Amino acid sequence: MKIYFSFFVLLMGLQVLAQVEKQTFPVFSDCKNELPEKQENCFYVTLQNFIYTKFKVPSEVVEENYKGDVIVVFEVDTIGQFNTLYIDAISNDLRQETQNVFEQLPVIQPATYSGRPTYSKFTLKIAIPLVDPNLKQEDWVVAENSHSVKLVTNNEKELTEFEDVEKSYKPFDNPNFRSNLNIAFTHLNYYNFEAVLNQVGSNNHTATKPYSYSEVAKYYDFDAAQKQLLKEKESWWGRKLWNENLVAIQGEGYWFTVNPIFDLRIGKDTGSDLSSTFVNTRGVQVQGALGETLTFSSSIYESQGRFADYYNAYAVSLRPSGGNPAIIPGVGIAKLFKEDAFDFPMAEANLKYKPNSFIDLQLGYGRNFIGDGYRSLLQSDATSPYPYFKINTTFWKIKYTNTYMWLKDVRPEVTLEGTYATKYMASHYLSYNVSKRLNIGLFENVVWTNTNDRGFDVNFVNPIIFYRAVEFSSSSKSGNAVLGATAKYKWSNSVNFYGQFLLDEFAIGDVKEGNKSWRNKFGYQIGAKYYNAFGVKNFMLQLEYNQVRPYVYSHSNPLTNYGHNNQSMGHAWGANFRELVGIARYAKTRYFGEAKFTYGQRGFDFNSATDTYNYGGNIYLNYDENRPFDSGVAIAQGNKTTVIIGELQIGYVVNLASNLKVFANAMFRDFNPKFQTETLQKINTSWFSIGLRSDLFNWYFDY
Repeated sequence: MKIYFSFFVLLMGLQVLAQVEKQTFPVFSDCKNELPEKQENCFYVTLQNFIYTKFKVPSEVVEENYKGDVIVVFEVDTIGQFNTLYIDAISNDLRQETQNVFEQLPVIQPATYSGRPTYSKFTLKIAIPLVDPNLKQEDWVVAENSHSVKLVTNNEKELTEFEDVEKSYKPFDNPNFRSNLNIAFTHLNYYNFEAVLNQVGSNNHTATKPYSYSEVAKYYDFDAAQKQLLKEKESWWGRKLWNENLVAIQGEGYWFTVNPIFDLRIGKDTGSDLSSTFVNTRGVQVQGALGETLTFSSSIYESQGRFADYYNAYAVSLRPSGGNPAIIPGVGIAKLFKEDAFDFPMAEANLKYKPNSFIDLQLGYGRNFIGDGYRSLLQSDATSPYPYFKINTTFWKIKYTNTYMWLKDVRPEVTLEGTYATKYMASHYLSYNVSKRLNIGLFENVVWTNTNDRGFDVNFVNPIIFYRAVEFSSSSKSGNAVLGATAKYKWSNSVNFYGQFLLDEFAIGDVKEGNKSWRNKFGYQIGAKYYNAFGVKNFMLQLEYNQVRPYVYSHSNPLTNYGHNNQSMGHAWGANFRELVGIARYAKTRYFGEAKFTYGQRGFDFNSATDTYNYGGNIYLNYDENRPFDSGVAIAQGNKTTVIIGELQIGYVVNLASNLKVFANAMFRDFNPKFQTETLQKINTSWFSIGLRSDLFNWYFDY
């Protein structure tokens, strides 16, 4: 056994020796006469001497007293030429100088393996300022078995990498204004640049929101607009309060900002027994970009609040299964706070990747909006946030938007083992600029559930397809498809007309008969905007009419209705209504004002012992059951209710970067049903409030 073991050791030693002899190091001409065991060290010394002699540190680097390293990955190829594979340096000048030096290196004898020329790869660290390589040998550290060399002036010193990162910071010059980052969508915020986006002859697409800064920057100079409003503040506190982000970091190819979020308001519903209304929101928003193609945004809110009586009652009417008392419209599920208020956290996020000028991909948790109006019948932002994946494709005169959404049904009927039911929604919207004045759009949407373990149906993943045909072939009435169309006409740079049409179901025979069949489920919107009205700069007037017939957005299976978290994904009022909205907005320097008037008629169910019919306003009821009639169906049927809302808001922008505003708001609401029932009461509301709010999303109170 000892003989075999000795033979094995001898054999392995011979094999290792043979492998060593098979491979040689690249050889400079000055090293040819060196012994084989010294040629490796000669290669490194000769290379470092050459670099030290030829390298010219750029003057800008010298003036800034920069101390750091240049990392070079290079190879010596089979004919002995030096080729750089990767250069990491603090500036383009340093990278270029490194490249120049390596291009001057002579052709040398290449490395060999088994007597044949072969490639050899190396990693080299060049210290800036340059260090004379003719230092004593212990100042050089050569990494064994790695073809790499590192020059160190003193092994006991701390590394400077962390300090180098801080030294590489640049003055923050609002790179977000030129980036692909999404602009937080609020009507008041978008009003600032809406007029310039809607000029005659522009080839943009204004219906799909939110916009990105890069989309708007083609028409609106964010930098110039901000500079006009800056306050002259020299102190850190003054600049951070009035003009700047709380934290703003910009480096080579990246930037990010951090800002606090506030919504602090106090008010009074004069007809309520409650002492006051309030909102107490604290949060943080982080935004940034890595390179030119990747942007991100995340907002986290922690809130408590108590509202006017009508809004509290509506929130409670939306409550989910599981014991939580309410859903705050547009925010999410709420817990009880103390005895008569709510606790409602919320989060939003968006990660966008734009690989080229035509396409952007977004993974988000939030809301989307399609339309040019105050409301949207197709896809609105009045619901709670939800996960989504969006693809925007823009080319020629077309913008094509695909959105895939994961929604929740939180009713007790579909909650299983404490888990809310999941449903899926896919939509695509094609916007086409027919001329310099006319834009038209086509919309299609389908909702389906996990019936028979269907999951997220791959049939709807294809972004270029007709959902209705796919749904018909892949299921038996388990999905819900709707169609829509939009149009906008620019009468002039000051006057635009817009509209939407939503088709949930349509029976040609019933239309011909003119019998107002329940199956004719559709809605439409018409509106107009007047920018710089009557020659007054920054004064806008808007008039909009919305009408949705009974049973629109609902389905034979309520789980596949057009809703999420007990709220409509279309118009915030659901179905069975008509609404007229008038809006006036004005801004001057940092001051702004908005007046809004709404007149509507809505049809509610009676929900009484003598009348349990479904009149078509509640989209969470099965439209195949309990209809009072099949023909003669009219808008606002059932318990006809008149809604009149007047709202006035004035305010001042405190911080330009975070869109922090101080405001005062007054709302007058008259809710007058034809018949008062246990769940439907006549309410007159006068609600006054003042506050400080980061204006980052639309919060609708006009229900």
